[in-house]
Amino acid sequence: MDLEFNKREDINKLKFSDIKKNLAKIKLGGGEKALQKQRDQGKMTARERLEYLFDKNSESIEIGAFAGYEMYEEQGGCPAGGVVVKIGYISGRQCIVVANDATVKAGAWFPITGKKNLRAQEIAMENRLPIIYLVDSAGVFLPMQDEIFPDKEMFGRIFRNNAKMSAAGIVQISAIMGSCVAGGAYLPIMSDEAMIVDKTGSIFLAGSYLVKAAIGENIDNETLGGATTHCEISGVTDYKAKDDKDALDRIKNIMKSIGDFDKAGFDRIESFPPRENPENIFGIMPIARSEQYDTFDIIKCLVDNSEYEEYKPDYGKSIICATARIDGWSVGIVANQRKMVKSGKGEMQFGGVIYSDSADKATRFIANCNQRKIPLVFLQDVTGFMVGSKSEHGGIIKDGAKMVNAVSNSVVPKFTVITGNSYGAGNYAMCGKAYDPRLIVAWPWAELAVMGGSQAGKVLLQIQESTLKKQGKEISEQERKEILDKILTDYNKQTQPTYAAARLWTDAIINPVDTRKWISMGIEAANHSPITEKFNMGVIQV
Repeated sequence: MDLEFNKREDINKLKFSDIKKNLAKIKLGGGEKALQKQRDQGKMTARERLEYLFDKNSESIEIGAFAGYEMYEEQGGCPAGGVVVKIGYISGRQCIVVANDATVKAGAWFPITGKKNLRAQEIAMENRLPIIYLVDSAGVFLPMQDEIFPDKEMFGRIFRNNAKMSAAGIVQISAIMGSCVAGGAYLPIMSDEAMIVDKTGSIFLAGSYLVKAAIGENIDNETLGGATTHCEISGVTDYKAKDDKDALDRIKNIMKSIGDFDKAGFDRIESFPPRENPENIFGIMPIARSEQYDTFDIIKCLVDNSEYEEYKPDYGKSIICATARIDGWSVGIVANQRKMVKSGKGEMQFGGVIYSDSADKATRFIANCNQRKIPLVFLQDVTGFMVGSKSEHGGIIKDGAKMVNAVSNSVVPKFTVITGNSYGAGNYAMCGKAYDPRLIVAWPWAELAVMGGSQAGKVLLQIQESTLKKQGKEISEQERKEILDKILTDYNKQTQPTYAAARLWTDAIINPVDTRKWISMGIEAANHSPITEKFNMGVIQV
């Protein structure tokens, strides 16, 4: 390995180390004191419940760990959005689990909490994956009720999804392990089976204080909506558990009894590790997002035996299309080539830019993968489509539209890994969040934005200068520099992977070495859901 490789490796590993440090803080939820307080009440914490519930020594992946990161600071923050979501295995069955974290504002729902719960349900619905709710929440965070209560993609959508999943035969199991109040009370009761923990679990539309205020009745919460009330009198819940572990054991037993599922039929053979060490990714990826590298070197670190079959290798070279295996699963890879390449016409093409011939090739490859029922993996390191008169006259908009059309109408599951840049329309064509990837993750140095920081900074500076000139103001070179520095600081913060993950634009920021696990578990989840639609691109400009 050369000196430059070692330098890149050190700096990129430092970036990943920063992510791990932030994640360790997030996992503390409301803090050590709040965690201990929950244990003192005879309850397990949200993460302890998940650890106990999942099969020992089995793999799991966490969705939305950075949700709410550096948001709601005036309200004291909302680590992980106040809810922990993981895909893992219970009694050998893959499922998704949603666990309220009562150490964060008593498990109250912030706007990002609702968005994260909807994302978990979306994953369950797309993949027909069993979903388990571990309920321990004080309900909507009232100071922000206007941002979570009334609109389509807000709190009420969760119960609509409960009903839709039930009608579709997707397994839903709930355990009420703490508070469950107001509208939130419908979630566990709209599940297939609901259990409640004695003495610590409670469920009611209105608590004792509100009942007193509303109708003048004096009653305590346990009598109003505790385990004995709902298991013996109202019949609202199905089982009474003596403690958290008893409830979780019952979920394990229920999962053992579930019948097999129809398979989508994605091809899988014996898995082999890459011959190229995945750790090499840290040394291959450049420090500056504008630097060039060979994307084939990354692919070799991700696919079984480091082997792949390239599609149209001599055409449209700024996008790599290839079939390969990841953990035994057959996949089609669409990746941005990040080094300068020579087109078939002898012209040099910039790395990370989508040209007409590349868009044309990718469109045909995506169609082929749909024809052959091969899941698609997009490796995004894209600065956008090529601009200028030559590209415009050559029909770049038409060819780009064809690629976007193919991605939009693809019926095989799609998985997106943002390995570097994710800028502008390139984000769309390479299956950004708006194009329904089953999972979308970012590496620790990824950047998401409408354009790169330096370009955006110049554009925004020009706008500000123009506005000031209209007001009759002239700025000095020093003032110009200060304005540009502030613009770049603000803009670059918004391009960071933590900013995107906080808003659930991505599902996670991952160690590149774990990319194979995420894709493999994602395809395994997708295999629960047979494809019922046919690939059809509709009307396109040929």
